[in-house]
Amino acid sequence: MGTAYLLILGDRDAIAWVLREQRMAFPRTPRAEVAALAEGDRLYLYATRGAWRNPTRDRGRVIGTARVASSVRAFDEPLRIAGRTFHSGCSLQVEDLVPHPGGVPLQPLVEKLEAFPKPEAWSIYLRRTLRRLPPADARLLDRELRPLVTSRQAALPSYLDVASRP
Repeated sequence: MGTAYLLILGDRDAIAWVLREQRMAFPRTPRAEVAALAEGDRLYLYATRGAWRNPTRDRGRVIGTARVASSVRAFDEPLRIAGRTFHSGCSLQVEDLVPHPGGVPLQPLVEKLEAFPKPEAWSIYLRRTLRRLPPADARLLDRELRPLVTSRQAALPSYLDVASRP
């Protein structure tokens, strides 16, 4: 089954790229969790509250799931997405997606998730791209997502529309 991770995405343009291309890109900074990603690992796609450019209105939400479809490899040429430069990446298979603006709000679940050992300071755990999830956390997120998700094909237009707005 592989390891489960929360994949933290903080920009609507980057979210649209990940969902459209079914790829993930990483900056040059070496991170053990990125190096550990393996084919078959499960990613819970988390859009931060600032991703949609209105953090006072929006909430951070888990918006879907994906499987890692290839190992992380260095790009021949750096890639620019949403104003940032990325030097490596992997292929994904987006499995399920909640149409925008839906999703599972993360904050109400934090006290139940082992991945956040200090719930009062939970947001500090979201400063990296990946947060490993224990199996119990993955099961909880699956239960919460199940009634909300549809196929990538059905939900993708809602994310591309939001990303195209000024």
